[in-house]
Amino acid sequence: MRTHLLTAALDAAQRGWHVFPLRPADKRPALHGESVCPGTGDCAAGHRKWEQRATTDPDRIRAAWSAGAFNVGIATGPSGLVVVDLDPVKAKDPKGTPDGVTSLQALCERAGQTVPATYRTRTASGGHHLYFTAPEGVRLGNSAGRLGKHIDTRAHGGYVVSAGSTLSNGTYEVVDPTEPVSLPEWLHAALTPRQPIWAMMAAPAPVRPPRYAAAALRAETAAVAGAGEGSRNWTLVRAARALGRFIPSGDLARHEVEQALNSAGLRAGLRENECRAAVASALNWSIANNHGRPA
Repeated sequence: MRTHLLTAALDAAQRGWHVFPLRPADKRPALHGESVCPGTGDCAAGHRKWEQRATTDPDRIRAAWSAGAFNVGIATGPSGLVVVDLDPVKAKDPKGTPDGVTSLQALCERAGQTVPATYRTRTASGGHHLYFTAPEGVRLGNSAGRLGKHIDTRAHGGYVVSAGSTLSNGTYEVVDPTEPVSLPEWLHAALTPRQPIWAMMAAPAPVRPPRYAAAALRAETAAVAGAGEGSRNWTLVRAARALGRFIPSGDLARHEVEQALNSAGLRAGLRENECRAAVASALNWSIANNHGRPA
């Protein structure tokens, strides 16, 4: 078994995948933790975690696996991989819950795509791992359920158990030896965190705002500063919603509007935390509901 697992580790490393030892018949790293780090060897300059210690060096791999029948972990980030993990249905799932394979098929159908043909392994529990090469210059992290029920992904900060490794309930096996293909653009888009609405819609503000925008800013801040008790909050929110219309068009910068309205609110007698919360909420609403240049 030790020879078999060493071969699996060397085969993965030959593909350029960075490997590290997992506990025998387990999925947990076999490396020491930070609290018991001896400060020697790889950790002489400070504790190094499994992602940092994963390697493609055949000599280091042989030395590590000479100490025991370790399962093989593949650090997906350093390996330039994005692995889509399709889990089977669990005993605690409600009746009718789809497994990861079914969820991926449904996702592909909605996107008008076919299930990608790429390097694939069957996990010990009966799930599947689909290996993709990560897009150039992109740093994706891990995800859980973002693509669908029982679909997780592993990239930077994550690892998967390599083919050849064995758990008490089965062995990880290659079911499609195809070389990993690049992560499809539509999957990449689905895994990319969405920007806040205001970040997507706000255009860069000019160095000097147009006269009508500057006049609106002066008028609204003056109204807020002069508002009496009982109408101050309403006046501040109304002003922020009015001025927020100038941000998507690039006529005013958001930070400029926030600073002016917060200062005006303080002059009117409002507390700083009240001003900031009210202005931020009103600007978000206005930006999301006003796409064009104000009339």
